[in-house]
Amino acid sequence: MAFTNVAMMVAAALVVVASTARAAAPATPAAAASGAPSVPAGPLDITKLGAKGDGKTDSTKAILQAWKNACSATGTQKIVIPKGNYLTGALDLTGPCTSSIIIRLDGNLLGTGDLNAYKKNWIEIMRVDNFAINGRGTIDGQGPLVWKHNQCAKNYNCKILPNSLVLDYVTNAQIRGVTLLNSKFFQMNIYECKNVLVEKVTITAPEDSPNTDGIHIGDSTNITIKATTIGTGDDCISLGPGSKSIKIQGVRCGPGHGISVGSLGRYKDEKDVEDVTVTDTTLVGTTNGLRIKSYEDSKSALKARKFLYDGVTMDNVSYPIIIDQKYCPNNICVKSGASKVAVSDIVFKNIHGTSNTPEAVTFKCPSNLPCQGVQLINVDIKYNRPGNTTMAVCHNAVGKSSGVAKALACI
Repeated sequence: MAFTNVAMMVAAALVVVASTARAAAPATPAAAASGAPSVPAGPLDITKLGAKGDGKTDSTKAILQAWKNACSATGTQKIVIPKGNYLTGALDLTGPCTSSIIIRLDGNLLGTGDLNAYKKNWIEIMRVDNFAINGRGTIDGQGPLVWKHNQCAKNYNCKILPNSLVLDYVTNAQIRGVTLLNSKFFQMNIYECKNVLVEKVTITAPEDSPNTDGIHIGDSTNITIKATTIGTGDDCISLGPGSKSIKIQGVRCGPGHGISVGSLGRYKDEKDVEDVTVTDTTLVGTTNGLRIKSYEDSKSALKARKFLYDGVTMDNVSYPIIIDQKYCPNNICVKSGASKVAVSDIVFKNIHGTSNTPEAVTFKCPSNLPCQGVQLINVDIKYNRPGNTTMAVCHNAVGKSSGVAKALACI
């Protein structure tokens, strides 16, 4: 992603310590709750609390009141956002709650273009167990109103605009069926969470929209993204430090910057990234395909290991397969520095399609800490310009190739 280290800045701003121990598979709020639904302290349909779906009236207070009513109840509670266009400012939906909460989104939420209405993010779900958002509605960040204020292309330590949907310290959650549109910054950010399922979600922003990552994950365990379509101006999916047991299945990505791990090593005390699986996925017209990247002078000693990419189609992707441990954007790091990020057990299997550059495979690993256990198995990617040669560029990568064209079998 362009400036994916911004993801690290977002995560670093959430200064709270929480456990990241591995837990069971995602459970629905209804399954996690015990007993029959109780009567909440007040209405849960936001229109009964004063919200108007005219796209102009501020519905922030109504949604916050519905959350308060549901959170203080027990059993399973369903907040209803009916059809209509509901304008809001910051929605801090904080727990802990005594109930399991489902937000039924049939209408469209519109994030105001007034940046003074946000302290940090737009919709932030924090410290909640057993939570879901489902429906056919849209979470519209109205990014075009504020993208001109994004200065990250000029200033690497830029002011971060509000993310659209943020899950912090959430356990057992599902996001299903909804659309995220035109976020001001990241579309979805999952931080310090366990057991989250994102399924049949559509994420959309223009190809030139700044820092509109589709889904960013950091310091989280057992996260599944499946049957989801992402087209955006930055990484479709980005995995930051501390991401473990991540499953990406049946995703379509494009436009965007592909599926990225990193950047890794910018900050001290970053945690390992491990057990990542990407299957049955298609990338169309993206600037990168499957990418792992770390800073050349990494500050942390951490591991990126046990990745399986299996059954991925590349359609006109600029750099389909890339491990870049020489990452040094905007010259903010020391070039030729000693890497502390150990990359190992990375399998690229059944990867086929076309590349928009000659370099279908690129491994830039450091001489002081070569990549270990890298495998290319049944990889068939061709440069899509007639008469030109597909190639691989490999430095300090140790592993094996099988069923791969000679031009790509660099390990």
